[in-house]
Amino acid sequence: MATTQTRPWDAADHLESDKDIVAYLEAAFEDGDTALIAAALGDIARARGMTTVAAEAGLGRESLYKALSPNGNPELATVLKVMRALGLGLRVAAVKAQ
Repeated sequence: MATTQTRPWDAADHLESDKDIVAYLEAAFEDGDTALIAAALGDIARARGMTTVAAEAGLGRESLYKALSPNGNPELATVLKVMRALGLGLRVAAVKAQ
């Protein structure tokens, strides 16, 4: 029986365009899991360069890695700073009651 070789998959390696980034983050928001949203922002920040994003957001690189990890719990202010540094924004839309 042949052994299967695997490699770790990193979303940051596949976020090449603004369109990719927007679709990825929209999917995370649609899921509604705050840990997933933070992790997705972390993936996007790594794709763009965490050091650059941290500097543009006015945050420390290591604290940003921690906040945007799957186990992180960033404050809303941090999320907004990171999104602004990435050239992204939030929009509010009414949702039908279920």
